[in-house]
Amino acid sequence: PTTMAELGLTQILVEEANIIGQQLFGKNARSRAELTNRLLDICTRVQGKDILLIHNPGGWGRTPLEDLLEWERSIIDGVVTTVGRTGYSWLLVQHFRNGNSIWARMRDMKEEANFLFKGTSRKVAEMAAEVEFIARRFNNLKILLIGASQGAAFSNAVLRQIGERHQVYSIELGIFFPHMSRRVITERTLAIDDNGQIPDPVSHGKLLVSFKAYIGAPYRWIKYWLHGQPKKLAYCVNAPGHDYNWTYPMVHEHIEEFLKINFGTKDKPKESLL
Repeated sequence: PTTMAELGLTQILVEEANIIGQQLFGKNARSRAELTNRLLDICTRVQGKDILLIHNPGGWGRTPLEDLLEWERSIIDGVVTTVGRTGYSWLLVQHFRNGNSIWARMRDMKEEANFLFKGTSRKVAEMAAEVEFIARRFNNLKILLIGASQGAAFSNAVLRQIGERHQVYSIELGIFFPHMSRRVITERTLAIDDNGQIPDPVSHGKLLVSFKAYIGAPYRWIKYWLHGQPKKLAYCVNAPGHDYNWTYPMVHEHIEEFLKINFGTKDKPKESLL
């Protein structure tokens, strides 16, 4: 049964979330309600946990765990397994920055383009506000952002927005090259731009290779569809080197070392670079 103290805490959370919602969305009642519900859900589930893992999907930022590209899913599984071995308790959530319908993607296309080429996006401010809300509520909670490709750039932009919050960390894989000049790397950031197997054309600005991979994706998508083997469009992007599978030594060794330095184990004091 819910205690009076818990009811009081919930009410405080709702009021604080509503204030943030008004600042971000103004009179948009639907967006304010979605934000409040999302924050309440995370705060309820993360109570008593040591680490909050937040995954920012690549691409349009809407792909659920079960539909991720194999290599991106392997990163999530690898991080979860590694964190689990530390003895810390954890919660994994995903942050979806776009809708999943065709209409939502058309609506958000301009903003996605602005973010890619200019680094501007109101959605960065929205996620930054959410992360700060959770961090203030749980002072001892470590928060780890995990992002790949466009999701990596989004995570980095969120870190730049929230500034010096030492409980927030980020693992960023294969960031798109237009974001390179804006990226900020600190002791709390692990940026991997090379999988150790094949140079990543998307991160290193190999425009011709990247262009061919993305411009050819719709044609491959149609081909699979005509052969009765439909695939998601993201699975049809063929850019050799733009994958960071956990099985690659350079990938998992760097991530494991980053987690060891910044988190340690629950029974052992954390080694820190700070």
